[in-house]
Amino acid sequence: MKNRCTWAGNDPLYLRYHDTEWGVPVHDDRQFFEFLVLEGAQAGLSWLTVLRKRPHYLNAFDNFDPHKVAAYTPRKIKELIANAGIIRNRLKIEAAVQNAGSFLAVQQEFGSFDKYIWQFVGGKPLKNSWQTTAQIPAQSEASAAMSADLKKRGFKFVGPTICYAFMQATGLVNDHTVDCFRYNEV
Repeated sequence: MKNRCTWAGNDPLYLRYHDTEWGVPVHDDRQFFEFLVLEGAQAGLSWLTVLRKRPHYLNAFDNFDPHKVAAYTPRKIKELIANAGIIRNRLKIEAAVQNAGSFLAVQQEFGSFDKYIWQFVGGKPLKNSWQTTAQIPAQSEASAAMSADLKKRGFKFVGPTICYAFMQATGLVNDHTVDCFRYNEV
């Protein structure tokens, strides 16, 4: 039996996410936008709730194409609010649309969101050495700096805690515990 981070529990969806995605360095702008939307939607909820709704988000948000999402009209936002497959919070949905426009502006300025976002960790993943999940912080200096800069650029639902979860999900930081089989793999 593989030793995993304790937060992974035993839900098959959570285990698959832990074993194949969490902490793997991302360099794809579409994937970065997906995690921005999903991490913002997660605020105040469990990540497992978001994972269960992820396929619906993929469909509802046009495969997380920031060009399409940035062009959403009030009518489309109203449709999303009525979509039981996603988290129907108006502020979170409106933030996703606003963030799409800000995301495109970052791409324009830096050439890619990938080039922009990796600057917060010096271009390579931060590798922590936590013995237990309880040691993992909710935020860091890097996530606070990222949050401040994203907010300055017009992003919403990007506080330091959300940014830290985003960093963990996209591999900017490796927070697998040292006894987890994924610790050295990512």
